[in-house]
Amino acid sequence: MTAQPPEPSPRPVPSGKLRASHDDREAVVEQLRDAAAEGRIDFDELDARLEQALTSKTHAELAAVTADLPSPPSSESLPPLLLKGGMYGASRGPGRWEVPGHVTAHGGVGGVRMDFTRVECRLTEVVVEAYGETSGVTIVIPDGWSADTSGMDPGLGGLTDETTSDRLPGTPLIRLIGAGGMGGVVIRHPNDRERRKLDRNPVQG
Repeated sequence: MTAQPPEPSPRPVPSGKLRASHDDREAVVEQLRDAAAEGRIDFDELDARLEQALTSKTHAELAAVTADLPSPPSSESLPPLLLKGGMYGASRGPGRWEVPGHVTAHGGVGGVRMDFTRVECRLTEVVVEAYGETSGVTIVIPDGWSADTSGMDPGLGGLTDETTSDRLPGTPLIRLIGAGGMGGVVIRHPNDRERRKLDRNPVQG
């Protein structure tokens, strides 16, 4: 029996020729809007580049749109965030803020509140290390995000998880670890009052 020659291995596609996804295009759109807000490009340029970005098919075409603009800071490169409730409490959000890959919250006497509803996070996972201590920690995440709370010790204050498992593509998973302490830890989606406030004040593009 005649041996068959091995099948040739497929050649890897050069990175610049890889097809761009909707998320890739949206990231460039956001970078262009930031550049216009900073005065790096005027509004006529913005319109032209937005059209180019939204019709780009490959990574190389997208790269050409922002070749003369500084690269945005990577969320992966951000240092861990530490929030301490102390005597008077601490909060982050609901406005836009840079989300690092690891956040630690100590409820202390004043409590800590973290609100992710206005952030744009391109990480696939964010570790939130929460210690309820005396007054607790509250975490609010947008609809479409989900949480894994299996690493939490509920402690005396308990863990309240009111999130759904309906995770949308491209959204991060919040991996919650730590201990409830006396004050407990709550993770949830926006309540009715917060939803009405979000509807009245939509994020400006």
